Amino acid sequence: MRFSGQADFNHKRQDKIGVLVTNLGTPEAATGKALKKYLKQFLSDPRVVEIPRVIWWLILNGIILNIRPKRSAKLYETVWTDRGSPLLYHTHDQAEAITQKLAEQNINGEMDHVMVRYAMRYGQPSIESVMEEMQRDGASKIVVLPLYPQYSGATSGSTFDAIAALFTKTRWVPHFRFISSYHDDDNYINACAEKIKAHWEVNGRAEKLILSYHGVPRSYLEAGDPYYCHCQKTSRLIAEKLGLNKEQCITTFQSRFGKAEWLRPYTDATLKELSGNGTKSVDVFCPGFSADCLETIEEIAEENKEYFMEGGGEKYHYITALNSEALHIETLTAIIRRNIQDWIVEKPMDNEQSYALSHSPDLAYKPKV
Repeated sequence: MRFSGQADFNHKRQDKIGVLVTNLGTPEAATGKALKKYLKQFLSDPRVVEIPRVIWWLILNGIILNIRPKRSAKLYETVWTDRGSPLLYHTHDQAEAITQKLAEQNINGEMDHVMVRYAMRYGQPSIESVMEEMQRDGASKIVVLPLYPQYSGATSGSTFDAIAALFTKTRWVPHFRFISSYHDDDNYINACAEKIKAHWEVNGRAEKLILSYHGVPRSYLEAGDPYYCHCQKTSRLIAEKLGLNKEQCITTFQSRFGKAEWLRPYTDATLKELSGNGTKSVDVFCPGFSADCLETIEEIAEENKEYFMEGGGEKYHYITALNSEALHIETLTAIIRRNIQDWIVEKPMDNEQSYALSHSPDLAYKPKV
Protein backbone atom coordinates (compact mmCIF):
# COMPACT_ATOMS: atom_id res chain seq x y z
CA MET A 1 0.00 0.00 0.00
CA ARG A 2 1.41 3.39 -0.97
CA PHE A 3 0.92 6.55 1.08
CA SER A 4 -1.76 8.59 -0.66
CA GLY A 5 -1.12 11.85 1.13
CA GLN A 6 -4.87 12.28 1.70
CA ALA A 7 -4.77 12.22 5.51
CA ASP A 8 -5.90 15.84 5.74
CA PHE A 9 -7.66 17.71 8.52
CA ASN A 10 -11.31 16.86 9.12
CA HIS A 11 -13.40 18.85 11.62
CA LYS A 12 -15.75 15.93 12.20
CA ARG A 13 -13.10 13.34 13.00
CA GLN A 14 -12.17 12.46 16.60
CA ASP A 15 -8.77 13.84 17.57
CA LYS A 16 -6.54 10.89 18.58
CA ILE A 17 -2.96 10.05 19.52
CA GLY A 18 -1.13 7.47 17.44
CA VAL A 19 1.72 5.38 18.85
CA LEU A 20 3.81 3.62 16.23
CA VAL A 21 6.41 1.04 17.25
CA THR A 22 8.70 -0.11 14.46
CA ASN A 23 11.37 -2.69 13.83
CA LEU A 24 13.73 -3.52 10.99
CA GLY A 25 11.59 -5.89 8.96
CA THR A 26 11.36 -9.38 7.60
CA PRO A 27 10.68 -11.20 4.32
CA GLU A 28 7.11 -12.33 3.75
CA ALA A 29 8.18 -15.96 3.36
CA ALA A 30 11.27 -18.13 3.72
CA THR A 31 11.77 -18.34 -0.05
CA GLY A 32 14.39 -17.05 -2.44
CA LYS A 33 11.83 -14.85 -4.20
CA ALA A 34 10.66 -13.23 -0.95
CA LEU A 35 14.23 -12.77 0.26
CA LYS A 36 15.25 -11.09 -2.99
CA LYS A 37 12.42 -8.57 -2.66
CA TYR A 38 13.24 -7.90 1.01
CA LEU A 39 17.00 -7.65 0.55
CA LYS A 40 16.62 -5.32 -2.42
CA GLN A 41 14.59 -2.88 -0.34
CA PHE A 42 16.85 -3.22 2.71
CA LEU A 43 20.20 -3.01 0.95
CA SER A 44 19.09 -0.20 -1.37
CA ASP A 45 18.72 2.14 1.61
CA PRO A 46 21.61 4.66 1.51
CA ARG A 47 21.52 4.79 5.31
CA VAL A 48 22.30 1.07 5.47
CA VAL A 49 25.04 0.94 2.84
CA GLU A 50 27.03 4.15 2.47
CA ILE A 51 28.75 3.29 -0.80
CA PRO A 52 28.43 5.55 -3.87
CA ARG A 53 25.08 4.68 -5.43
CA VAL A 54 26.26 3.74 -8.93
CA ILE A 55 28.95 1.40 -7.64
CA TRP A 56 26.64 -0.16 -5.07
CA TRP A 57 23.82 -0.61 -7.61
CA LEU A 58 26.12 -2.71 -9.75
CA ILE A 59 27.31 -4.80 -6.81
CA LEU A 60 23.81 -5.26 -5.38
CA ASN A 61 21.99 -6.11 -8.59
CA GLY A 62 24.85 -7.84 -10.36
CA ILE A 63 26.15 -10.04 -7.54
CA ILE A 64 24.40 -9.94 -4.16
CA LEU A 65 20.78 -10.31 -5.28
CA ASN A 66 21.76 -13.23 -7.50
CA ILE A 67 23.54 -15.14 -4.72
CA ARG A 68 22.38 -14.16 -1.24
CA PRO A 69 18.56 -14.63 -1.40
CA LYS A 70 18.71 -18.40 -1.83
CA ARG A 71 21.31 -18.74 0.92
CA SER A 72 19.36 -16.48 3.30
CA ALA A 73 16.11 -18.33 2.55
CA LYS A 74 17.64 -21.56 3.87
CA LEU A 75 18.56 -19.82 7.10
CA TYR A 76 15.09 -18.31 7.47
CA GLU A 77 13.58 -21.78 7.02
CA THR A 78 15.29 -22.82 10.26
CA VAL A 79 13.54 -20.10 12.31
CA TRP A 80 10.20 -19.81 10.46
CA THR A 81 7.07 -20.69 12.44
CA ASP A 82 3.33 -21.07 11.89
CA ARG A 83 3.08 -17.38 12.76
CA GLY A 84 5.80 -16.49 10.25
CA SER A 85 9.06 -14.77 11.07
CA PRO A 86 9.94 -14.46 14.79
CA LEU A 87 10.66 -10.74 14.42
CA LEU A 88 7.20 -10.17 12.94
CA TYR A 89 5.19 -12.01 15.57
CA HIS A 90 7.27 -10.73 18.47
CA THR A 91 6.74 -7.14 17.30
CA HIS A 92 3.02 -7.81 16.89
CA ASP A 93 2.89 -9.24 20.42
CA GLN A 94 4.80 -6.25 21.80
CA ALA A 95 2.31 -3.81 20.26
CA GLU A 96 -0.60 -5.83 21.65
CA ALA A 97 1.00 -5.96 25.10
CA ILE A 98 1.65 -2.20 25.09
CA THR A 99 -2.00 -1.64 24.16
CA GLN A 100 -3.05 -3.82 27.08
CA LYS A 101 -0.69 -2.07 29.50
CA LEU A 102 -2.01 1.36 28.47
CA ALA A 103 -5.56 0.06 28.95
CA GLU A 104 -4.66 -1.02 32.48
CA GLN A 105 -3.44 2.52 33.16
CA ASN A 106 -6.60 4.11 31.72
CA ILE A 107 -7.92 5.54 34.99
CA ASN A 108 -9.91 8.56 33.84
CA GLY A 109 -10.45 7.69 30.20
CA GLU A 110 -7.37 9.59 29.05
CA MET A 111 -6.22 6.55 27.07
CA ASP A 112 -9.48 6.13 25.18
CA HIS A 113 -8.12 8.16 22.28
CA VAL A 114 -4.69 6.46 22.10
CA MET A 115 -4.08 3.86 19.37
CA VAL A 116 -0.99 1.62 19.15
CA ARG A 117 0.21 0.19 15.85
CA TYR A 118 3.37 -1.56 14.65
CA ALA A 119 5.22 -1.44 11.34
CA MET A 120 8.41 -2.59 9.67
CA ARG A 121 10.99 -0.36 8.02
CA TYR A 122 11.37 -2.95 5.28
CA GLY A 123 8.66 -5.41 4.31
CA GLN A 124 5.14 -5.64 5.72
CA PRO A 125 3.28 -4.13 7.44
CA SER A 126 4.98 -1.10 5.96
CA ILE A 127 5.44 2.23 7.69
CA GLU A 128 3.62 3.86 4.77
CA SER A 129 0.46 1.77 5.12
CA VAL A 130 0.29 1.98 8.92
CA MET A 131 0.94 5.73 9.04
CA GLU A 132 -1.85 6.31 6.54
CA GLU A 133 -4.16 4.03 8.52
CA MET A 134 -3.48 5.93 11.75
CA GLN A 135 -4.06 9.34 10.19
CA ARG A 136 -7.19 8.08 8.45
CA ASP A 137 -8.41 6.89 11.87
CA GLY A 138 -7.94 10.36 13.32
CA ALA A 139 -4.39 10.48 14.71
CA SER A 140 -3.51 14.17 14.78
CA LYS A 141 -0.59 13.54 17.16
CA ILE A 142 1.87 10.73 16.47
CA VAL A 143 4.83 9.41 18.47
CA VAL A 144 7.19 6.88 16.91
CA LEU A 145 9.29 4.44 18.94
CA PRO A 146 11.78 2.44 16.84
CA LEU A 147 12.62 -0.67 18.84
CA TYR A 148 16.36 -0.06 18.60
CA PRO A 149 17.64 0.87 22.08
CA GLN A 150 20.93 2.21 20.68
CA TYR A 151 20.67 4.87 17.97
CA SER A 152 22.30 4.34 14.58
CA GLY A 153 21.72 6.21 11.37
CA ALA A 154 21.27 2.82 9.70
CA THR A 155 18.31 1.92 11.95
CA SER A 156 16.61 4.78 13.82
CA GLY A 157 17.89 7.36 11.35
CA SER A 158 16.54 5.39 8.42
CA THR A 159 13.16 5.07 10.13
CA PHE A 160 13.01 8.83 10.59
CA ASP A 161 13.86 9.33 6.91
CA ALA A 162 11.00 7.08 5.85
CA ILE A 163 8.46 8.92 7.99
CA ALA A 164 9.71 12.39 7.07
CA ALA A 165 9.40 11.45 3.39
CA LEU A 166 5.74 10.56 3.96
CA PHE A 167 5.01 13.96 5.48
CA THR A 168 6.12 15.62 2.24
CA LYS A 169 3.12 13.96 0.56
CA THR A 170 0.39 15.17 2.87
CA ARG A 171 -1.04 18.67 3.09
CA TRP A 172 -1.62 18.49 6.84
CA VAL A 173 1.34 17.32 8.95
CA PRO A 174 0.40 15.99 12.40
CA HIS A 175 2.10 16.85 15.66
CA PHE A 176 5.04 14.48 15.64
CA ARG A 177 7.59 13.10 18.12
CA PHE A 178 10.38 10.64 17.45
CA ILE A 179 12.16 8.65 20.15
CA SER A 180 15.64 8.15 18.74
CA SER A 181 17.07 5.89 21.48
CA TYR A 182 16.65 4.57 25.01
CA HIS A 183 20.06 2.95 25.50
CA ASP A 184 20.53 4.27 29.05
CA ASP A 185 16.92 4.23 30.22
CA ASP A 186 16.85 2.95 33.81
CA ASN A 187 13.90 0.63 33.23
CA TYR A 188 15.47 -0.81 30.09
CA ILE A 189 18.78 -1.47 31.87
CA ASN A 190 16.94 -3.08 34.76
CA ALA A 191 14.89 -5.28 32.40
CA CYS A 192 18.11 -6.52 30.76
CA ALA A 193 19.79 -7.17 34.10
CA GLU A 194 16.77 -8.98 35.52
CA LYS A 195 16.55 -11.16 32.41
CA ILE A 196 20.18 -12.21 32.87
CA LYS A 197 19.74 -12.80 36.61
CA ALA A 198 16.68 -14.95 35.98
CA HIS A 199 18.77 -17.10 33.65
CA TRP A 200 21.50 -17.41 36.27
CA GLU A 201 19.01 -18.52 38.92
CA VAL A 202 18.03 -21.50 36.76
CA ASN A 203 21.30 -22.35 34.99
CA GLY A 204 24.04 -20.91 37.16
CA ARG A 205 26.46 -18.18 36.10
CA ALA A 206 29.03 -18.77 33.37
CA GLU A 207 32.63 -17.60 33.54
CA LYS A 208 31.96 -14.83 31.01
CA LEU A 209 28.94 -12.77 30.00
CA ILE A 210 29.07 -11.69 26.36
CA LEU A 211 26.89 -8.71 25.40
CA SER A 212 26.63 -8.96 21.63
CA TYR A 213 25.28 -6.10 19.49
CA HIS A 214 24.62 -5.94 15.76
CA GLY A 215 27.70 -4.57 14.04
CA VAL A 216 28.05 -1.63 11.65
CA PRO A 217 31.05 -0.57 9.56
CA ARG A 218 33.70 1.26 11.59
CA SER A 219 33.49 4.12 9.10
CA TYR A 220 30.05 4.98 10.51
CA LEU A 221 31.61 5.60 13.93
CA GLU A 222 34.36 7.69 12.38
CA ALA A 223 31.71 9.76 10.58
CA GLY A 224 30.00 10.59 13.89
CA ASP A 225 27.38 7.86 14.39
CA PRO A 226 26.88 7.43 18.19
CA TYR A 227 25.93 3.75 17.98
CA TYR A 228 29.23 2.37 19.29
CA CYS A 229 29.16 4.75 22.28
CA HIS A 230 25.53 3.90 23.03
CA CYS A 231 26.36 0.18 23.03
CA GLN A 232 29.32 0.71 25.35
CA LYS A 233 27.21 2.72 27.79
CA THR A 234 24.44 0.10 27.78
CA SER A 235 27.02 -2.61 28.54
CA ARG A 236 28.61 -0.58 31.33
CA LEU A 237 25.24 0.07 32.99
CA ILE A 238 24.18 -3.59 32.73
CA ALA A 239 27.52 -4.74 34.14
CA GLU A 240 27.23 -2.30 37.03
CA LYS A 241 23.71 -3.51 37.76
CA LEU A 242 24.99 -7.11 37.82
CA GLY A 243 28.18 -6.32 39.74
CA LEU A 244 30.48 -7.52 36.94
CA ASN A 245 33.90 -6.16 35.98
CA LYS A 246 35.44 -5.82 32.50
CA GLU A 247 36.98 -9.27 32.74
CA GLN A 248 33.61 -10.86 33.42
CA CYS A 249 31.47 -8.85 30.97
CA ILE A 250 32.63 -8.39 27.37
CA THR A 251 31.02 -6.25 24.66
CA THR A 252 31.19 -7.62 21.10
CA PHE A 253 29.64 -7.00 17.66
CA GLN A 254 28.08 -9.57 15.36
CA SER A 255 26.58 -9.95 11.86
CA ARG A 256 29.27 -8.20 9.83
CA PHE A 257 28.98 -8.28 6.06
CA GLY A 258 31.52 -7.63 3.32
CA LYS A 259 35.26 -6.98 3.49
CA ALA A 260 35.32 -3.58 5.22
CA GLU A 261 36.31 -3.32 8.88
CA TRP A 262 33.33 -3.31 11.23
CA LEU A 263 33.08 -2.45 14.91
CA ARG A 264 35.34 -4.63 17.02
CA PRO A 265 35.71 -6.96 18.80
CA TYR A 266 33.77 -9.40 16.64
CA THR A 267 31.49 -11.83 18.48
CA ASP A 268 32.54 -14.96 16.59
CA ALA A 269 36.26 -14.18 16.87
CA THR A 270 35.90 -13.45 20.60
CA LEU A 271 34.17 -16.76 21.28
CA LYS A 272 36.84 -18.67 19.36
CA GLU A 273 39.56 -16.84 21.29
CA LEU A 274 37.93 -17.45 24.68
CA SER A 275 37.47 -21.17 24.11
CA GLY A 276 41.01 -21.44 22.77
CA ASN A 277 42.36 -19.76 25.90
CA GLY A 278 40.62 -22.15 28.29
CA THR A 279 37.27 -20.48 29.01
CA LYS A 280 34.78 -23.30 29.49
CA SER A 281 31.46 -21.49 29.89
CA VAL A 282 29.82 -18.36 28.47
CA ASP A 283 26.42 -16.71 28.56
CA VAL A 284 25.48 -14.55 25.57
CA PHE A 285 22.84 -11.82 25.65
CA CYS A 286 21.98 -9.31 22.90
CA PRO A 287 20.84 -6.00 24.47
CA GLY A 288 20.43 -4.29 21.10
CA PHE A 289 17.77 -6.72 19.88
CA SER A 290 14.33 -5.94 21.30
CA ALA A 291 12.98 -9.16 19.78
CA ASP A 292 14.44 -12.50 18.78
CA CYS A 293 15.08 -12.85 15.06
CA LEU A 294 17.36 -14.63 12.60
CA GLU A 295 20.45 -12.87 13.98
CA THR A 296 19.83 -14.10 17.52
CA ILE A 297 18.19 -17.50 16.98
CA GLU A 298 20.35 -18.81 14.16
CA GLU A 299 23.54 -16.78 14.36
CA ILE A 300 24.02 -16.46 18.12
CA ALA A 301 22.15 -19.46 19.55
CA GLU A 302 23.40 -21.92 16.90
CA GLU A 303 26.30 -20.78 14.72
CA ASN A 304 28.34 -19.02 17.40
CA LYS A 305 27.67 -21.82 19.85
CA GLU A 306 29.38 -24.18 17.42
CA TYR A 307 32.44 -21.92 17.25
CA PHE A 308 32.75 -21.91 21.02
CA MET A 309 32.17 -25.60 21.56
CA GLU A 310 34.48 -26.65 18.72
CA GLY A 311 37.26 -24.59 20.27
CA GLY A 312 37.07 -26.44 23.60
CA GLY A 313 34.16 -24.77 25.35
CA GLU A 314 31.85 -26.90 27.43
CA LYS A 315 28.84 -24.76 28.35
CA TYR A 316 27.20 -22.16 26.11
CA HIS A 317 23.90 -20.43 26.79
CA TYR A 318 22.10 -17.89 24.66
CA ILE A 319 19.81 -15.76 26.85
CA THR A 320 16.76 -14.90 24.77
CA ALA A 321 15.75 -11.32 23.94
CA LEU A 322 13.32 -9.33 26.08
CA ASN A 323 10.51 -9.89 23.55
CA SER A 324 7.12 -9.41 25.26
CA GLU A 325 8.20 -10.08 28.82
CA ALA A 326 6.53 -7.98 31.51
CA LEU A 327 9.49 -5.76 32.44
CA HIS A 328 10.18 -5.01 28.79
CA ILE A 329 6.58 -4.03 28.10
CA GLU A 330 6.55 -1.88 31.22
CA THR A 331 9.72 -0.20 29.98
CA LEU A 332 8.37 0.53 26.50
CA THR A 333 5.04 1.72 27.89
CA ALA A 334 6.76 4.06 30.33
CA ILE A 335 8.87 5.55 27.53
CA ILE A 336 5.74 6.10 25.46
CA ARG A 337 3.84 7.60 28.41
CA ARG A 338 6.63 10.12 29.03
CA ASN A 339 6.42 11.25 25.44
CA ILE A 340 2.63 11.63 25.26
CA GLN A 341 1.95 12.70 28.84
CA ASP A 342 1.27 16.35 27.99
CA TRP A 343 -1.05 15.16 25.19
CA ILE A 344 -3.22 13.11 27.59
CA VAL A 345 -3.42 15.38 30.63
CA GLU A 346 -7.03 16.04 29.81
CA LYS A 347 -9.39 14.06 27.62
CA PRO A 348 -9.61 16.35 24.62
CA MET A 349 -12.70 17.57 22.86
CA ASP A 350 -13.22 16.19 19.43
CA ASN A 351 -12.49 18.52 16.54
CA GLU A 352 -16.15 19.35 15.94
CA GLN A 353 -16.54 20.48 19.56
CA SER A 354 -13.31 22.46 19.37
CA TYR A 355 -14.40 24.15 16.14
CA ALA A 356 -17.80 25.03 17.58
CA LEU A 357 -16.26 26.46 20.74
CA SER A 358 -13.76 28.59 18.88
CA HIS A 359 -16.52 29.99 16.64
CA SER A 360 -19.11 30.65 19.37
CA PRO A 361 -19.78 34.41 19.66
CA ASP A 362 -20.68 34.00 23.34
CA LEU A 363 -17.40 32.29 24.18
CA ALA A 364 -15.12 34.18 21.85
CA TYR A 365 -12.23 36.01 23.45
CA LYS A 366 -13.01 39.59 24.39
CA PRO A 367 -10.15 41.89 25.45
CA LYS A 368 -10.33 43.45 28.87
CA VAL A 369 -11.17 47.17 28.95
